[in-house]
Amino acid sequence: MITVRYFAGARAAAGLESEPVAIPEGATVDDVLALIGARHGAALQRVLTASSLLLDEVAVRSRTHPIPPNSTLDILPPFAGG
Repeated sequence: MITVRYFAGARAAAGLESEPVAIPEGATVDDVLALIGARHGAALQRVLTASSLLLDEVAVRSRTHPIPPNSTLDILPPFAGG
């Protein structure tokens, strides 16, 4: 089980701030993105394609990176303003 946290536009698209996600052993970042995209629909799927990701507060450079159990995956869409 991992925790997925949604920020800004990802939160709006998913309709929630965070959720637990059951993952199989050996799951990758891509696997989790496919799972939550299917769960929450096209709006979140669009956000996921442009989002930056943090795994346990470290930037994810490869979406084939394995996700250890009990991790936290943050979904950070591009932010406007400045």
